[in-house]
Amino acid sequence: MSLFRLLPRAAAVSRVSRCTQTIQTRWVPRAMYSGGAPLSRDVITARILETLKGYEKIDPAKLTVTSSFQRDLGLDSLDAVEVMMAVEEEFSIEIPDAEADEIHTVQQAIDYIAKTSEGQVLLTVCHASYSG
Repeated sequence: MSLFRLLPRAAAVSRVSRCTQTIQTRWVPRAMYSGGAPLSRDVITARILETLKGYEKIDPAKLTVTSSFQRDLGLDSLDAVEVMMAVEEEFSIEIPDAEADEIHTVQQAIDYIAKTSEGQVLLTVCHASYSG
């Protein structure tokens, strides 16, 4: 083959390879709100009470909706932080520190969860993002 016949062919091949670049797809988990109905206050209350009953420093006999973490349940400030972290895990949410510091009773925790995202549980949904 002559040089003149190879040059146009090489140019055509390189153009095709540039035109057929593949799009890479990555699945990236994203936190999004569920589209379901909000949790009822009764469900929120039951889940919080069950979570708190599982905490070793809380006497289940003293646990009521109106219980104060420090006064009635005898928790110190570090224990109260751990309790709020357990509530965060139960509902898959993150409570800002400033707001968590204002929650001193079981009822306040219930009220906070009920008003946050209308009491909805956060779900992790896969989302596709493209890079070229």
